[in-house]
Amino acid sequence: MTAHPQLVPGVTAVHHVAYTVPDLDEAVGFFTGVLGAELAYRTGPIADRDGQWMARQLGVHPHAVAHIAMLRLGPVTNVELFEYEAPGQRREHPRNSDWGGHHLALWTDDFDASLRRLTAYDGVRPLGEPQTVGDGPIAGTRFLYLRTPIGLHIELVQAPARLPYHDETTVRLFDPTGDTS
Repeated sequence: MTAHPQLVPGVTAVHHVAYTVPDLDEAVGFFTGVLGAELAYRTGPIADRDGQWMARQLGVHPHAVAHIAMLRLGPVTNVELFEYEAPGQRREHPRNSDWGGHHLALWTDDFDASLRRLTAYDGVRPLGEPQTVGDGPIAGTRFLYLRTPIGLHIELVQAPARLPYHDETTVRLFDPTGDTS
């Protein structure tokens, strides 16, 4: 592997992904009770009512107050959830096309069973119908976006072991099945 002097030294992996949610208890309940995450810890309130720490360190209003939960989701993903109280807080969820838009893609070994379970949960609704990619680098991949009651978009993903892009590069995306072909 060739060294790239312009790359940030020491970065080897993603430590966690983080989402701000409207209700931390509900979000933790969704992640643990529906997605099978494990709660590692909760902390808060975190605040600096008289200083600038929140603005300087987190980029939020100086008088913001945060409550945080860290969860483990599957073998490689840590998810941090924030609930903020802050002056001037926007309470609209970004669309996927908005700057800052986001979603969490979840691998499933049983697409139909996962979809049935997710949509049985109150407030989870699919955005359209399940799709199978017909051509291109990930042909054969099945997916569907869903909106959760906490405003987070999730995507269910199931893909064949061999994808067309495998013929073009040796780079492989993480595969929860362990297939490295």
